[in-house]
Amino acid sequence: MSHGGGPLPVLGDPSHAQLTARLKAIASALPTPKAILVISAHWEEQVTTITSGAQPPLIYDYHGFPEESYHLRYPAPGAPALAQAIYERLTQAGRRARLDPARGFDHGVFVPLMLMYPNATIPVVQLSLTRDLDPLAHLEVGEALSGLKSEGLLVIGSGFSFHNMRAFFQPHTAEIQLQNEGFEGWLQEVCTSPTQSYESRKDHLAQWTSAPYARFCHPREEHLLPLHVCVGLTQRHASEAYQVEVLNKRSSCFVWRG
Repeated sequence: MSHGGGPLPVLGDPSHAQLTARLKAIASALPTPKAILVISAHWEEQVTTITSGAQPPLIYDYHGFPEESYHLRYPAPGAPALAQAIYERLTQAGRRARLDPARGFDHGVFVPLMLMYPNATIPVVQLSLTRDLDPLAHLEVGEALSGLKSEGLLVIGSGFSFHNMRAFFQPHTAEIQLQNEGFEGWLQEVCTSPTQSYESRKDHLAQWTSAPYARFCHPREEHLLPLHVCVGLTQRHASEAYQVEVLNKRSSCFVWRG
């Protein structure tokens, strides 16, 4: 999913209205999960790292927003047993991983979850990206997680399908719109085509910089890579795809069921 700009979705920002409505609608249409795993664009480590604390705090990893945004609360419990199972699944697949009992939830986790599951009663675990930002490696992390046995687990890739910060605050020209829509169209096709094999989908995402206007839409790819983990985990086309306008830019949300 695209998680929006900092805390703005939960502060009622009008430019996030479509996104907040969509996230709430997705949550209401899904069975209530027993646990949630979030891969956030806002956490990078040397190796794949998993929060394993029983009651993780919040990390207000944004700047320049209203004072109220630094007092938001989302007291969801952690899930140490689930974190351990994720760690074991990754290491069994030959991937380096570690547990972090002290790490809290960054805004890529708590902002969308405040909208989707506001009661904060569902246990949550967060998974990091790796600092190499290797697209193939993140697809392979997802593949490793595909063998995870956890009934009622909701996995969320929390990033942004368009993440050119400069362009967000420039006048919205026809050229910017062309580049934004060009990449979004490519991404929608890759993620939703029912005739494309997983190997083909994997190859496209591993070589994502060859997509139309890729580096304009993602000068740095950390907000795209949570999607790679989800595609590697599911290994099939998305069941549903949505586009919403955020800060005058088109962005995507994808859902895989079952």
